[in-house]
Amino acid sequence: MLSVRFFREGSREWLYGPSRTKPEDASMATRTTTPAPAGLTRGVPPAWVALLRAHATLTRQMDANLQAEHELTINDYEVLLALARAPERRMRRVDLAGQVLLTQSGITRLLQGLERAGFVERADCPTDRRVVYAQLTDGGYERLREASRTHLDDIRSLFAARFSGGELESLDVLLGRVLEGDSDTDCAIPD
Repeated sequence: MLSVRFFREGSREWLYGPSRTKPEDASMATRTTTPAPAGLTRGVPPAWVALLRAHATLTRQMDANLQAEHELTINDYEVLLALARAPERRMRRVDLAGQVLLTQSGITRLLQGLERAGFVERADCPTDRRVVYAQLTDGGYERLREASRTHLDDIRSLFAARFSGGELESLDVLLGRVLEGDSDTDCAIPD
């Protein structure tokens, strides 16, 4: 999930934490030499703040709806969806964590809850005993199918309904510049 943190101009501590203040220490950090747009010399573009606030607002609403109707968090839903799309409906836990943007400890806690609910099970790798897979159960797949109706309805009603077709196309193009080739836009559940 994205989080918003406001910071003192010039401070890197907000991003890297007090013990890691050098950009080269952050494995995901990238630098750009692109100059700031004309008229923006200090601070953060209002569009950035609006994007983060819109994301937080939408995910909070969608999470609440999934929990109320299906007893799943939005993170649970994303994990079940990733597993449903994976070959044999299973993934190495480390790969799953990377795909849904969770830490190793975060994915472990999330999977424990899904395992207790019977939606996911642990599966061993027959060729490497060190590897543990998370595998979607039939019950997990059915819960995902039920929850997908709510999730897709929320996408349409909470997001898409607020824009015209042309605005959605423009937004797709504009945000596509940030995604740099990440073309996984399919929200459908595989059969």
